[in-house]
Amino acid sequence: MKRSLALIPAIGVVLIAVVSAQVQPPPAAWRGAGPTPCVGTDGGVFKCAPAARTIAIRAGRLFDSTAGQMLTRRVVLITGERITDVGAEGAVKIPTGAQVIDLSQATLLPGLIDAHTHMFNQRAATKSAEQSLLIAVQNAQADLRAGFTSARDMSSHGNGYADIEIRNAINEGRFEGPRYQVSTLGIVWGAEPRKPGVTENPLASTIVRSVDEARAAVREQIAHGADWIKLFPTGGYTFDAAGKARYQLTYPMPVLQALIDETHRLRKKTACHVLGGEGQRNAIVAGCDTIEHAFDLDQEQANMMVAKGLYYDPTLQRYTEPYMDDVDAKSTGGKYRMIPIFQHAVQIAAATKGMKIMMGSGVDGSTYPHGSQALDFEMLVRHGGLTAARAIQAGTSVNAEVLGWQNQVGSIDKGKYADLIAVSGDPLADITELQRVAFVMKGGRIIRNDLATPVAATR
Repeated sequence: MKRSLALIPAIGVVLIAVVSAQVQPPPAAWRGAGPTPCVGTDGGVFKCAPAARTIAIRAGRLFDSTAGQMLTRRVVLITGERITDVGAEGAVKIPTGAQVIDLSQATLLPGLIDAHTHMFNQRAATKSAEQSLLIAVQNAQADLRAGFTSARDMSSHGNGYADIEIRNAINEGRFEGPRYQVSTLGIVWGAEPRKPGVTENPLASTIVRSVDEARAAVREQIAHGADWIKLFPTGGYTFDAAGKARYQLTYPMPVLQALIDETHRLRKKTACHVLGGEGQRNAIVAGCDTIEHAFDLDQEQANMMVAKGLYYDPTLQRYTEPYMDDVDAKSTGGKYRMIPIFQHAVQIAAATKGMKIMMGSGVDGSTYPHGSQALDFEMLVRHGGLTAARAIQAGTSVNAEVLGWQNQVGSIDKGKYADLIAVSGDPLADITELQRVAFVMKGGRIIRNDLATPVAATR
């Protein structure tokens, strides 16, 4: 049952179904230890998941992420991985024998989705591939326990295609982690020609220097199983003497357009790391599916994004941390700061009718530790101009739409995965409640329960 990575379809929920179908009980009578196990894709056996059971959750409050409203006194029925019914108390009959979980004093929400993670921290020269992999597993588990049941990983930080292995291992049930879409290496612009005899790092971002190389890089990464192609249309920024921010342009426009067009031809999506300037505008004009960061987004560009149906992922917390001011103070003598420029850009986006704002943290184990991404919801409300409801939608229904998983996750609806979290208070009244997630369920499996009281099965 071994597979070639090049053959993995890597198209979200379809992948989950395909992988699950490959896990089967042994074909002959089991003669080993314990009950009959299941067989993994590597041919090794492991303990089969328990038989599907019915769970009923009584929720005092339930956030409807589609409408952006808080409902009260709801019941959610779950069988196996899926939600089978949801409705008002009294309108949903709890089946005999169902396990009942009492969240009548809590708020139930859809599992959160972080649209900009880095499961691998920056690859240190002293770290082996095995050490880096263990760090990624630890980070994935921390994110899940914090309530992020799905995520989009935005480059493997010098770890090649190892993010694909993490994604697949989670889907195969090897360990608990978020449902992932991944972008593997990323693609960067090579301003300098290749040096004879020098081999570029195959585990780091792919360097391209022409339209043909750009298209080839996209094909290679998607053939390996990438769900997204991560692009970098801008580099760093500086302030000129008058205090105007200047941004480094990377790809020439024909190269950027080729990267995006080739990705779309292969029915995948692009995410563009942009800070501002011509590269930022080029990413919008070329139709990059998600615009990441965009420090100096203006009204004209925001309107263009809405017209093109593009999504905005600010990663607001990550780029308003103290180190930003430290860097600016050092380079400008304390005269100019990027943080207020960036906050104003997010506020422009929030005020633009039709703009779909995502929640992405940029969590990477440097200034932003895994498991603390709910800080971004607070930032979107306090400094980004979003209401609490809209901020939660950014990290649930909007991100599910971006991932193409809107029929699977992102809201508490019949037929979707039972990816659920709970907090004790009301996050519409206090958005910081999401920083205190106390109950996490993924696919009907309880990951943590520091809040709910299990009740004996109904009779």
